[in-house]
Amino acid sequence: MSTTPPTQAAPADIGPEKDVPPGDDGVFGWLRVLGPRGRRAFAGAFGGYALDSYDYFTLPLSMVALAAYFGLDSGQTGLITTVTLVVSAVGGAVAGVVADRIGRVKALMITVITYAVFTVACGFAPNYETLLVFRALQGLGFGGEWAVGAILVAEYATARNRGRTLGAIQSSWAVGWGLAVVVYTVVFQFLDEDIAWRVMFWTGALPALLIIYVRRNVHDAPEAAEQRRKSADKGSFTAIFKPGLLRTTLFAVLLSTGVQGGYYTLATWVPTYLKSDRGLTVVGTGGYLAFLISGAFIGYLAGGYLTDILGRKRNITLFAFLSAACILAYTNIPDGANGLLLVLGFPLGFCMSAIFSGFGSFLSELYPAAVRGTGQGFTYNTGRAIGAVFPTMVGFLADSWGVGGALVFGALGYALAVLALFGLPETRGRELL
Repeated sequence: MSTTPPTQAAPADIGPEKDVPPGDDGVFGWLRVLGPRGRRAFAGAFGGYALDSYDYFTLPLSMVALAAYFGLDSGQTGLITTVTLVVSAVGGAVAGVVADRIGRVKALMITVITYAVFTVACGFAPNYETLLVFRALQGLGFGGEWAVGAILVAEYATARNRGRTLGAIQSSWAVGWGLAVVVYTVVFQFLDEDIAWRVMFWTGALPALLIIYVRRNVHDAPEAAEQRRKSADKGSFTAIFKPGLLRTTLFAVLLSTGVQGGYYTLATWVPTYLKSDRGLTVVGTGGYLAFLISGAFIGYLAGGYLTDILGRKRNITLFAFLSAACILAYTNIPDGANGLLLVLGFPLGFCMSAIFSGFGSFLSELYPAAVRGTGQGFTYNTGRAIGAVFPTMVGFLADSWGVGGALVFGALGYALAVLALFGLPETRGRELL
C-alpha cells in the first residue's frame, strides 16, 4: 500500500460541495468552501474537541485540591494524568478503527459520550484508586475524539485550505480550556475545596448536549465514505504496519510523542507551578492562565495558516524550537518578577499550540481513506501515551527540583519532534483519496 495517495483532483462532493462558490479567498474563505454539510461537520468537531478539552482540564485545575483531599504526593498526582494519557492511546486506536469501519460521525458520538460519562463519575470517586480507574476510562473517549473529528473535517476540506481549517478545529482546545478556567475560578472561589473539585468533574456532563446536534445534523463526507466501503483494508489495524506504511507509522508516533510530551507537561503542571512555586491565589492563577490560553487560541489559528504557507514540516520545526525556548524562559523568571511571568504566558501559549495546528492535516494526509482513522488514531494517541511519561517524570522530579525546574524536562519532547520529521514526507497540497 503506498504512503502517497494520488494527487488528482478531488471529486465534487468531497470538500466543497456542488452548491459552494468556487472562491476560497478572504479570512473565512476556508469556511465558505466547506459547503453546508462541511460547515455542520466543522461545528460538530469543533464542539466535540472544545468539550474534550474542558473535561481534560477539570483534572489539572483541581490537582492541588485533589492532592490535599486524598493526601497525595507529586508523583501520585502526576500518575493520574499519565494513566489518562496512556489509556487514551487505547481509546484513540480503537476509535480510529471504529471510524474506518462504521463511519466518522458514529465514532465521534461514541467518544463524546464516553469521556463525558466518566468525567462525571470522577466527581463521585470515594478514594484515589477509584479516581484512577474512572480517569482511565475517561481517557478512552478523550483519546478518540480528536482523531475522529479531525478526519471528519479533513475529508471535507480542500487541499489548499486544509491546514487552516484543521487549525481552526485545534483552536477549540483553547476555547474548552478557557471555559474550564472560568468555571474553576467561580467554583473554587465560592465553594470549599473539598467539594469544589467534585463539582468541577460534575460539570463534565456538558458534552451530552452536543450529541443531539451531531446526531441530527452531521454526516460523513460522501466520497471518502465510498472509498472506505470499497476497500478490503477498511479499518485494518495491521495495514498501517505493512511495508508501504510502516515507516510512516513509526515516525509519526515519534513525532506525536515529542510534541505531546512537551505539551502535556505544561498543561498538567503550570497551574500547580503558579500556585505552589509562585504563590498565586485561585483568582491570580486564573488571570495568568488567561494570558496563556489567549496565546494558545491565537497560536492555533496562526499556525493553521502558516502550515498551509510554510508546509507541515517547516511549521512544526519552527514552533518546536520556539516552544522549547519559551519553556526555558518561563521557568527561569526570577522570584518577584511575576509581571514578566504574566507577559511571557502569551508567547508560551502561542508557540506550544501553533505546533499542533498542522497535526490534523499532516496525519490525515499521510494515510489513504481506508485506514486514515486507524493510522491517525494510533499514531497520535500512542504518541500521547508515551509522552505521558513526561508529566509523571516532572511529578517525581518536582519534590527535589521544584515544579519550575522539573518543567524544563518538557523541552526535550520538542527535540524528539524535530528528529522525527526527518523520516516523514512533506504533504502540503495533497488530495485526500
